[in-house]
This record gives sequence, structure tokens and C-alpha cells, in this order.
Amino acid sequence: MDLRNVAIIAHVDHGKTTLTDQLLYQSGQFRDAELDKLAGGQHNLVMDTGDLERERGITITAKNCSVVYAPPAPEGEPAKEPVKINLIDTPGHADFGGEVERVLSMADGVLLVVDAAEGPMPQTRFVLGKALGHGLKPVVVVNKVDKPDARPDWVVDQVFDLLAALEADDDALDFPIIYASAKNGWADHALDGPRRNMQPLFETIVEDVPAPKVENPDPDAPLQLMVTSLAFSEYTGRIAIGRVHRGTMTPGTTVSIVNRAGKVSRQKTARVEVFSGLGRAEADAVTAGDLCAISGLDPIDIGDTVCALDAPEALPPVAIDEPTVTMTFRVNDSPFAGQEGKFVTSRQVGDRLQRELQSNVALRVEPGESPEQFEVSGRGLMHLGVLIETMRREGYELQIGMPRVIFKEIDGKRHEPIEELVVECPAENQSDVLSLVSNRRAEMDRMDDRGSDGQYVHIVFSIPARGLLGLRTRMLTATAGKAIVHHTFLRYEPMRGDIPKRTAGVIVSSERGAVSSYALDGLYDRGFFFVEVGEQVYVGQVIGEHCKDNDIVANPCKTKQQTAVRTRGGKDANLQVRPARKMSLEQCLEYIGPDEYVEVTPESIRLRKKILEESHRRREDRKLAQMTA
Repeated sequence: MDLRNVAIIAHVDHGKTTLTDQLLYQSGQFRDAELDKLAGGQHNLVMDTGDLERERGITITAKNCSVVYAPPAPEGEPAKEPVKINLIDTPGHADFGGEVERVLSMADGVLLVVDAAEGPMPQTRFVLGKALGHGLKPVVVVNKVDKPDARPDWVVDQVFDLLAALEADDDALDFPIIYASAKNGWADHALDGPRRNMQPLFETIVEDVPAPKVENPDPDAPLQLMVTSLAFSEYTGRIAIGRVHRGTMTPGTTVSIVNRAGKVSRQKTARVEVFSGLGRAEADAVTAGDLCAISGLDPIDIGDTVCALDAPEALPPVAIDEPTVTMTFRVNDSPFAGQEGKFVTSRQVGDRLQRELQSNVALRVEPGESPEQFEVSGRGLMHLGVLIETMRREGYELQIGMPRVIFKEIDGKRHEPIEELVVECPAENQSDVLSLVSNRRAEMDRMDDRGSDGQYVHIVFSIPARGLLGLRTRMLTATAGKAIVHHTFLRYEPMRGDIPKRTAGVIVSSERGAVSSYALDGLYDRGFFFVEVGEQVYVGQVIGEHCKDNDIVANPCKTKQQTAVRTRGGKDANLQVRPARKMSLEQCLEYIGPDEYVEVTPESIRLRKKILEESHRRREDRKLAQMTA
């Protein structure tokens, strides 16, 4: 059977996963009811399978599926041979760019999905650059052409300019174009086409995506397979997923495994499967060019090469961009430690982080200053936030330090990561946005109007990664939630100078117990609170934000003194208690200062001071002042 391996790449929310779902629905392999049972989440999608993916409405990990397309034969001609299409759905957020980098080596072409109104965005440039680096030619899918503000011709011109800026060759610049509305299930070669179904896209994949390029087509050539993904089964253990580059993969064969360090080991394959629909089917042999999943190889990691027993030749490793943000993960030692989680020791946390390294190629884990802590680095706040959220749902208790940007020494000078920041906001909020980013050492590159009546503006900045911490929340507040914010790594530059820290102080609990409405009423004018009446707190927990720039200590558990004198009815009913400000995990990580932790448990997210006792904090402050004097 003829074969095509296609990766679907795009900026976040431009419609990759929706497009993949429609190709599954219209492939003829499934009944609609079968796929409907599997769909779920914010966008009711089949390919978003993880709990966090469905809750957030984003793709976090790259996934494989396959469809078999039977090209229609002209009347009177024999039926054409079916084509198997391996589809690779990739994430769109820049924080999960490592997922894109590791799977592109399995593809022979890419569908570049671009929003018909927004055009190329920061992550579009990133993923397209990676695809061109792998020698993959794009098929451009202009999606959402039925939007009221769609401008498909402008988008096509912008894609051409982007390819030219990325120094694409002439073959890539002569890209095929498909106009589509994945949500409504149609694609067409022309903007004014009949818009019936996805068949024009299937045809374009078969005609314009090349069949797998195999340097040595001899099925008896020495085996080579690069492991680009890992799965796990309770029955067979670890499952290695990759593309056969040379030779034939068969079950029950003893093979050589060459790891990234060049060390060679011998293991025996147990079961070999190919992708079939949304699942996998057992295969007797998988030849060069096809994707497969192999059971029985353990230990094995992403980047390892599976080779013939007598020819252990490693393939070039997958190049992954370096992390830009690091955080301290440490054992939870708060007064409430161990009350809500199952895994609380440093050994358990360390083992879990080591397991994550096996599949999360963009992650780095190093020992911390003490055995109880680890330095964990990733591609951004969301990248690490998803890891923390996954761990807390698995039953882990952690304390997380303030995110810190990773600097580099280049030619003896300290350099910092610079990101491209794209903001789309109402024109009336333009000055608020400019004020926010200018304080964070951002430089505006360009600005243009968006929308048919110019009510929105599209602004592109270059900004230090330090300046992004806490920016999204403040920008959404300043624009009443109307701003759309995206960013992606651009380059390293010399340090641009200081960036303002959090201007407000915090309110710290001086007592342990249940929060009372009487105490919050007495503190009403001091700021707002992160805790609710009746919630248990401890000494040193951050319970609110002070209205001034200094930290204060307060007793949130104070109760009204009881007397034998009856008070007038209704007096206690006049207590003023502001609703608690609830923050997401990422917002908490953006909020904390260098002397604070986010305490994460399966049931709670709390803020706390690193040093819980006020007297001890003052002593440390005096020591620090003497050292810097």
C-alpha cells in the first residue's frame, strides 16, 4: 500500500486538531457514532485525549493516527490503489515546541494550518522553521475562511513572505494552497469552490506530499529506527514509537540499542504494531518509511536508535532547543504537609521527575542546593505548569519557587532570552498595553489595525523573557479580558536592564486555625485576600495582598470576644468580607516573590513565605542588610 507521513503544524488555536478530527470522520473508516463517543473537552475533539488537554482546550502532546484514503477513479477506469496516511497532530503553544521538534523526523511533509484572519503568528514561524530544517515542504491550509473578518489572499501573501524570510528554497515557495473550514468539515482548492467535504485535502496530501524517502529500499538492509516517542502499557510495559529509516522491523528479533551517549545494549523485541485508525494493529513486519510501535524494549528512551544486532549505527539525535525558564521543586515541609497527598518524600518526587525526562524531551532536571530540592527547567511557564498540575493530580505534594529566566554567557557578556510578543487588543486599550510592556523593556516592532472597522490593533514587540512573567494576567485585567497574547522565543541578547518587581506587599498569617469573618472584616481596608472564611491557614501562609508596598503580619483567625451581654440583633450581619481572589496555578507562579513558595497538593494551592516565623524572617533580613552594606 502506498504511504504518506504528514505532520500537522500551526500556531495555537488555528485549527490543527479540528482538521485532524475531520480527516478521521471523513476517511470512511469509522462510523460517526464511534468517534462521537471518543470526543470531549472544550472543543469536543477526538484527538485531545488527556484530561488537561480537554479542560484547557489545547494540545499538549503530539499524537499519531492513520487513515486509509481510496482515491476516486474516473468513470470506466480501474480503481486506484488506496493510500495509507499517517497523521501526526502537534501542539500549537510555544511551551510545547519540544513535542513538535521530536516528531518532525517521522514526517515527509507538513500541513501548515493558518487562520484566515490572523495569518502567520509567532508559533507559525517557529514550527515552519523547524519543518524547513527537516527538509519538509509545506501544504498551506488557510483555515476558517468563513470568518467575517477573513482575508485569505493577504494570509497567503504573508505565508510567502514568511517562507522567504526563513530562506526556503524555490520548491517550498511554490506551495499548494487549500482553503478550508475544518469546523464545518470542508476544504477546497479554490476560495469559491463547492465546499462539499475534505476530499480536496486528501487529494492534495496524496499528490503533493512525497512518499517516504528511503535511502536504501532493500528490506534486508541493516535495521535503523529512531525512537521519537514513548507510550506505556500495563501489560507490555514501555512502548517505543518511531520511524523505520532502513531495513525491516519484526517481532521476536534481537536488536542493538544505541543510546544518546553512544552506549550499545542488546534487547529482544516482543511485539511490533503499526498505526491503524486511532489505535494500533499488530504487524509481522514493518518496512522502511512506515511508523511503528515496539514492545519489549526496556530500558529505552527518546533519541535512542534501534539497530540490527550486528550493525549498531546511531542516527543523528533529535535537536531540541534549550530551556529558557527554571524553577525550584522541593519537598513540601509546610505545617499541612502529608495531609492531602500520597507522595511526599524527596525520593518519590525525584523518581517522578526522572520518569518525566524519558518522554518530555524539552525538560531538564538537576540536583538542587539540598537533597530535598531539584532545579527543573523548561520552555516556559505553561510547560512547567502542566507538569506540576499533572503531578498534583497524581497525588504529589510539592513546593515551587519563583520562576527564573536562564541566562547565557556569550563573549564574556551576560545575555538573556528575548521573545517575540504579539498582542491583539481593542484600539481603546492600546495605551494600557503599551504602558504595561514599556515598563518591561519591550521594544515595539510593528503595529497594524485588525478587523473590518479597525476596532482592534495587532502589535508585535520584542521583550525579555523576564518581562513576560506576570504580564498576561495584568494585560487581561487592563483590557477587561479582551487581549489575545502570544509569544515565542526569538534570540539571545545582552541584558536590557532592570524590570520592575511586584509593587504590592503581602499579608502573612500570624496564627494557625480557621479564617473568621470577624478577622477579615477588621482587615478589610488592608487589601484583598486569597483565602475564604472557614479555610484552614498556618503561620507564614500568604493570605492576601497588601494595599501598600510592604509585607504585614495579621491574624486571620481572630474571633469576637464573647461576653455575657446581649448585643443588638443584626450587628454581626454587617461584617464586610471581600470575595477571595482565586488564582490558577500559573497565576500563582507568576505572582510569588523570591522569598515565597507555591505549595501544591492534590486538593489545594497555597502561597507561603519560605521562612514561616516572622522573627526568623526579620533576623534573615538583618543578616542580608549587613552583608550588602
